[in-house]
Amino acid sequence: MNVGIIIPHSEGEEMRTNFRNAAQQGFRHCQLVSWNPVYWTKENAEEVRALSSEFGVEITAFWCGWEGPKFWNFTEGPETLGIVPVAFRAKRIQNLIDGAAYARLLDIADVVTHMGFIPENLSDPLWPGVVAGVKIIAMDLKRHGQNLLFETGQETPVVLLRLIEEVGTGNMFINLDPANLILYGKGNPIDSLDVFGNLVRGVHAKDGLYPTNGHDLGEEVKVGAGKVNFPLFLRKLKECGYDGSLTIEREITGDQQIKDIVETQQYLNDLIGQL
Repeated sequence: MNVGIIIPHSEGEEMRTNFRNAAQQGFRHCQLVSWNPVYWTKENAEEVRALSSEFGVEITAFWCGWEGPKFWNFTEGPETLGIVPVAFRAKRIQNLIDGAAYARLLDIADVVTHMGFIPENLSDPLWPGVVAGVKIIAMDLKRHGQNLLFETGQETPVVLLRLIEEVGTGNMFINLDPANLILYGKGNPIDSLDVFGNLVRGVHAKDGLYPTNGHDLGEEVKVGAGKVNFPLFLRKLKECGYDGSLTIEREITGDQQIKDIVETQQYLNDLIGQL
């Protein structure tokens, strides 16, 4: 295993600064995150490839966002996130197909996204459309030798496994964000590996606390300060055969974010050394 970092997509000097900062902090792996299709051009791909090479930071996956409203909560979330809402589904399917095409320009095989609040009830009228939409995306990626990775969060592990089984294209995997399972109250990340451990192809190093009421998400916290139990989590990942990146994600800004990332990097490297 290795420790990576999130690099947000931008352009010009800002993009150079993002890669330079990652390299100066000792990172050699990253996930490139982009929510803006305007950036997905051949010219920008050439720039990003050059920066990745210059600074020695390998891009392990392209985290592909989509257009339209998004609310990361229990109220507006089900109606706005991913391809589940019918009103945004067609546009976002195209966003993900376009993002995958951009990832190919970067020689990136793994495309990660949030699909939204995947229906838990097989009789839910939204279920067939979600399955069909995911299949369109997954088949397009498969034709081009790419993988579709679902980031955990808004669904239980078994629901995510069910969707992957139902679509059945063979190129669908999981980007396991252990904190998201906790923040949404959807499961214990260590136990989730008993459900889909063989499908984990990416991991976000993020921590959090469970919800304390029925209306609000739990609180995201620095790695090691939450409920993930990273020593046990990494041991279980290793038992499942995972040997990829632990991509640090700290969802705050400013000096505290930088401080937390640096400390998390050392903490994770120490844990990896003990495996």
